[in-house]
Amino acid sequence: MNKRTAFSLTAGIIVSAAALYLALHRVPFPDLFAYLAQINYGWVLLSGAIVVPCFVLRALRWRIILESRIKLGFWQAFHPLMIGFMLNSILPGRVGEAARPYVLAKKENLPFTTGLATVAMERVLDMGFLILLSFAVLTTLDLEPGLTVSFGGYQLTPNMLSSLGKGLIRLCLILMGGIFLILLPLTRSLIQKLILSAPGILPFASTALKQRLREKLMQPLADLINLFAAGFSLLKKPGKTIQCLILTLLIWGGSALSFYVMAKGCPGVELSYPESVALMVIICLFIALPSAPGYWGVWEAGGVFGLSLFGVGTGTAAGYTLTNHFIQLLPVIIMGLISAMITGAGIFRTAKIRTGAGTGAKI
Repeated sequence: MNKRTAFSLTAGIIVSAAALYLALHRVPFPDLFAYLAQINYGWVLLSGAIVVPCFVLRALRWRIILESRIKLGFWQAFHPLMIGFMLNSILPGRVGEAARPYVLAKKENLPFTTGLATVAMERVLDMGFLILLSFAVLTTLDLEPGLTVSFGGYQLTPNMLSSLGKGLIRLCLILMGGIFLILLPLTRSLIQKLILSAPGILPFASTALKQRLREKLMQPLADLINLFAAGFSLLKKPGKTIQCLILTLLIWGGSALSFYVMAKGCPGVELSYPESVALMVIICLFIALPSAPGYWGVWEAGGVFGLSLFGVGTGTAAGYTLTNHFIQLLPVIIMGLISAMITGAGIFRTAKIRTGAGTGAKI
């Protein structure tokens, strides 16, 4: 294990352990086990089954993004996608993001950087949609005005959540502006020049240190901007962009449906579909933090906190969240392992790939 992976794993475990403690330290575990025995696992299995078509939709979206460079059959896109998500679930450092283009490079002779650009495009679609969804959820949640939720030493109120939602929409507008500037060749070139010249303004740094910073930090960042711009250039037709946006809506709508169905089988958890969307968004905000493989800890913290907003007690919330987390990951891991066997991809060899590999190659 190299230093970068070791650091990522250590930081993730620390954050996950802290989040897991915050989520579960007040839970009486005998009551938790008794609650788990009361869950209707028929609904749980149905919830897990809904996860599968969401990844089918992801594969269809990825095919559309890839179409301008390579036309793939459904399974040619589905297998690398599932391998990537499976690796994200079991290994640190989110190596699955690089595994997808690596598998495509090996199986379809697609340049690694081209595949990586398409993954970056997908992530931007998901991030942008989640920011907008977060704004809608956090500013429209029907909560009692006097409600106060304590979590991790903080006192959270509906007004604070509304302010967070408005902050997220401002962030979305800033991101859209940044994307627009990066897509324009003139401003993109100017931004890259500023990045590469940044070490030169350090007054007390030696020439050798400045050169090292430029090579090790600034140049990869400048290459990443090119990669980002290339990802957006792959969607040249408005019709393709609209298709991707519709699929993104269906993907996240299906994920929220899985949360909603899960609640049907959990005593004491009564969620409407909009509340299920809100819970999903809150968990997504938590799992954006560094965490152990599979997001264990931060997922539970987000779930317990989110359910507390709807009056669900800590023990019941912990039971729902732990079960939901498991059933969300299980299909991903199973499908990823099957895809790895079908394609003959070496899982642990694939996991060693780094996103910096080959960034100098042409897209």
